[in-house]
Amino acid sequence: PDVIKKIHMDYLEAGADIIETNTFSGTRVAQADYALDRDEIVYRLNYESARLARSAADFYTQKNPSKPRFVAGAIGPTNKTCSLSPKVEAPEYREIDFETLVEMYSKQAEALLDGGAHILLIETIFDTLNSKAAIFGVQSVFENPKYKKVPVMISGTIIGASGRTLSGQTNEAFLASVLHADPFCVGLNCALGAEQMRPFLKRISDNCPIFVHAYPNAGLPNALGGYDETPEMLAVHIKDFATSGLINMVGGCCGTRPMHIKKIAETVASIAPRVPHPIYPNLVLSGLETLTFSKDLLFVNIGERCNITG
Repeated sequence: PDVIKKIHMDYLEAGADIIETNTFSGTRVAQADYALDRDEIVYRLNYESARLARSAADFYTQKNPSKPRFVAGAIGPTNKTCSLSPKVEAPEYREIDFETLVEMYSKQAEALLDGGAHILLIETIFDTLNSKAAIFGVQSVFENPKYKKVPVMISGTIIGASGRTLSGQTNEAFLASVLHADPFCVGLNCALGAEQMRPFLKRISDNCPIFVHAYPNAGLPNALGGYDETPEMLAVHIKDFATSGLINMVGGCCGTRPMHIKKIAETVASIAPRVPHPIYPNLVLSGLETLTFSKDLLFVNIGERCNITG
């Protein structure tokens, strides 16, 4: 625990306002890979991670009350997907179901809140159905009078130049799929460096009525799986995000060390944050893409089914 706490302290010293708990894989299904898929172990992993991060954040808040620090309880996507089959020969097969994910996410959220997390961060979403299970689980926890409702942040991840999640949704469709949860902030993280992320982040920002965040990787991974983008290189792209009015919050994901966060904080310190767009009173539906019922949309046909045999 002292090693993990020191990592938190290093990022706070660099200027981070929010630190994440070390709980990206803090669910029973993810811990099954290590034969740790017991509720009491998973609870302890999440609780202690939140407690450690909270103690570090509280130390820096007390040190400088004018700059309060916060803990985001990290809720990762798990290593299973609700929308896709891992078996090419059985497209209907699923390794996990929605109800099981809801139960596991609920227990993770409870442990993170018990440990002192200020925020719950549903992150690195590659399958929106998984994130909906997390959202449902978190909202179920908030219905328990034992728990105070805290801000929820939702962060998707784009796989390559397609601009889509692994389950096939566009940026706009992903956004439409999660806004009903009334999150504090929506954005993108991981998979891409800041340069590659920019066009997809802009599409989120252009359509989002709430705060937008981004925490890209330090470039793309090299042949050995490392990241070569220096703090100065990353800061150039982050400054572009900020001066273009794309973001309200910014940070770093894979390959970003305290020195990257320090440079980011210095770069954006004097730049005004993005102003969220007003909410337009249009119905927006989403599958892989969006359908917006605007005044320019003519008669809409709703098909009962697709019968390919006629």
